[in-house]
Amino acid sequence: MPHFIIDCSEGITQLKKPMEIIQEVYNTAHETGLFAKGDIKVRLNPFKNYIVGGETSDFIHVFSYIMEGRNTVQKSNLSRQIVTKLNGMFPEVPVISVNIKDFEKASYCNKSMV
Repeated sequence: MPHFIIDCSEGITQLKKPMEIIQEVYNTAHETGLFAKGDIKVRLNPFKNYIVGGETSDFIHVFSYIMEGRNTVQKSNLSRQIVTKLNGMFPEVPVISVNIKDFEKASYCNKSMV
């Protein structure tokens, strides 16, 4: 925990190597101080077929899933830091966005908890 899932147009992976993008999101999440380095998980899904606003312009959207307990200011800072980092990497990309959803502790389970 947490999970950062990067959806993007396939063209994004032509501009930067996927592992470079993944590493930057990982580093940015860690630098916020909200998560232990070993707990952060980042994945990237490039899409060949998509429409964004009626066009096929490049895009990046990060779906962030974190354990409940962080306040709105912390989550807002996390979103802004990730968008800022990605915007610096991809100033030519018109759509870069992030959303954050909380996992509920009461209903979360993983293999080590069984």
